[in-house]
Amino acid sequence: MTNQQHNGKEPEKFLSLNGKNVVLGVSGSIAAYKAADLASKLVQAGAQVDVILTESAQEFVGKSTFAALTHRPVTTGLWEANSPLAIDHVSLAVNADCVVVAPATANTIAKLALGLSDDALGATVLATDAPLVVAPAMDANMYASPAVQQNVETLRERGAVIAEPGKGRLASGLIGKGRLQDPAQIVGLVRQAIGRSGDYAGRKVVVSAGGTQEPIDPVRFISNRSTGKMGYALAEAARDRGADVTLVSAPTALDHPAGVGFVPVQTVNGMREAVLAASEPADLLVMAAAISDFSPANVASEKIKKNGASLTLELQKNEDWMPLATGPKLVKVAFAAETGDAAVKARDKVESKGAVFTVANDVSEEGSGFGTDTNRVAIVDASGEAEQLPLMDKLVVAHAILDRALKHLK
Repeated sequence: MTNQQHNGKEPEKFLSLNGKNVVLGVSGSIAAYKAADLASKLVQAGAQVDVILTESAQEFVGKSTFAALTHRPVTTGLWEANSPLAIDHVSLAVNADCVVVAPATANTIAKLALGLSDDALGATVLATDAPLVVAPAMDANMYASPAVQQNVETLRERGAVIAEPGKGRLASGLIGKGRLQDPAQIVGLVRQAIGRSGDYAGRKVVVSAGGTQEPIDPVRFISNRSTGKMGYALAEAARDRGADVTLVSAPTALDHPAGVGFVPVQTVNGMREAVLAASEPADLLVMAAAISDFSPANVASEKIKKNGASLTLELQKNEDWMPLATGPKLVKVAFAAETGDAAVKARDKVESKGAVFTVANDVSEEGSGFGTDTNRVAIVDASGEAEQLPLMDKLVVAHAILDRALKHLK
């Protein structure tokens, strides 16, 4: 087996919103203050953000706030021309890679659905062919009303991505569905919308993540140190490249990625059933989950008491069921978390699991173990040849894996 050193230079076109122009429309909801956080997160992701404030929005938030966060002029009126070459709303519309309206009030949603252009936001939405993300925020009864629901459905039918509001306490004091979606989730939907025509467009990708938990009794279980970060990064990367992604996840402390189908599981058997079912129509399966190799031979129906000085636990080996994942188009990528000589130990797993390659990493190495934001992996193919990648952010590693998997897809 030979080792090829990788130069570490990965393409950045899918890594963030670098170089993308995002128009953020803010309408008159009490949730407008959260739009400042959204603007900041978009800028941190690399986007150039141009903010449009409706007249009502200015009753809740100030122009200077967004100017400071984006370092860009803020549009507050239809006839306000920040560009010397074009009427402002037209230039924003032409240059936009995505338009996101957050928060979107009932009034704004109605105007967008009707195609009204009596303000800068409405005119910009009408004049652009960029994807539209709409994040409603309003009283629960307002959002549930037939009129609002019909307008939301109209926008959805036209291709808009709707960031469904969450449930919780509203400004009115009522509890219900109407809270603005978390800004981090909206950023994920923006990334998905911009990447909808990427090189994975039309592909179905299944990713497994997290560490499975095998019960000992109703209180205890055995598991491993996996946090799911690598699997979640893979799901986000595939989503950002246009894929229809299903994430099958064992328990983690991570937020569910926006725009990704999410299937929660706990045990090896639960993971097996979910992955096999999702894989049949899929193009790509990436098994990044840390699946328990062993499980208790006998599970106690009640909590085991601390009787005696010790406890003997009999474990049985779990079946390696990845070879059972099949489909007419399915390409499989395996993972191997090892300690020492990871690439060598991963060589046999390529053929035994029916994978085109195995991603191997030494979890005892600093910066590439469980719970880290970085990873150093080797790509081991069926011939046993290993391509060693440098220590990189897990999202960068995810794109490197998808780059190599893409070559095997039909």
